Amino acid sequence: MFASGRRTPVAGIVLAMVAALLLSACGVTRGEDSGLHRLRMMVPNSPGGGYDLTARTAVKVMEDEKITGRVEVFNVIGAGGTVAMARLINEKGNGDLMMMMGLGVVGATFTNGSKARASNATALAKMVEEQEGILVPASSPFKTVADFIAAWKADPAKVTVGGGSNPGGPDHLFPMETAKAAGVDPTKVNYVSYDGGGDLLTALLGNKIAAGTSGLGEYVDQIESGQVRVLAVSGDERVEGVDAPTLREAGIDLTFTNWRGVLAPPDISDEDRDAMIKVLEEMHATDAWKEALVKNGWTDAFMTGQPFEDFLDEQDRRVETTLTDLGLV
Repeated sequence: MFASGRRTPVAGIVLAMVAALLLSACGVTRGEDSGLHRLRMMVPNSPGGGYDLTARTAVKVMEDEKITGRVEVFNVIGAGGTVAMARLINEKGNGDLMMMMGLGVVGATFTNGSKARASNATALAKMVEEQEGILVPASSPFKTVADFIAAWKADPAKVTVGGGSNPGGPDHLFPMETAKAAGVDPTKVNYVSYDGGGDLLTALLGNKIAAGTSGLGEYVDQIESGQVRVLAVSGDERVEGVDAPTLREAGIDLTFTNWRGVLAPPDISDEDRDAMIKVLEEMHATDAWKEALVKNGWTDAFMTGQPFEDFLDEQDRRVETTLTDLGLV
């Protein structure tokens, strides 16, 4: 059971027994052999967003597979995830709270001047990765990524690039890093931020921007119908079902992936941390989660412990370097 504070031995035993009975009655427990507890999952953006979809998918698998009982999912909106991250850090020692987050939240903490860094929380598990793509409407004069890069180099300000992220988010960081790798001055890139994938798609199809940068999962229907073409994808390998090269295949020395993972507040007990990691490990091992990965176009990137802690530190450094070069922090 997750610890919740220091008590006298007798009082602690009595309260633990009462809590166990109450939780059993409410149907929010697991088997005694797998660590009885109550969990909550915080989402740092609005319902329907990427973090929300990932969190609710993971929680549904946990509940359906009887890994947990009922898990409360709630949304804390504001400043690109910075408000939720600040709340997580302020919940110091709270061993029943998890938060789904990712690269966009890391970037937002820097652009908003927040000291509530992901690397200061308790690292639980990196869950998934998702490639970004360079997208153009069917009518675009850019037939290849080489066409796009040539125009970008000739006049960066004239080639408007849109993304569904605020500065510091993955849709913003990706074109900036691509520009740098391709020999385009990132400070001269004309980037327009849209409020999510829906608004970005409208701008793309309405020819308000020359290209869009985004995760591909939100545009499966438009890509399949031919409304949107993908000039290049950002990962190590091509995306199945998408007729587009990787950036490296196109001669641009860059690999970039958006990612999502789960954190807990700082200073929780080792027992609480290990119990939450076990829940995520059991969820990750299910066929239902594997099916969700395929359905949503996510790449399995499961990682726990010190490797995930090191990864969060590296992401802080990478984002800070990029945003500093752009004069945004």
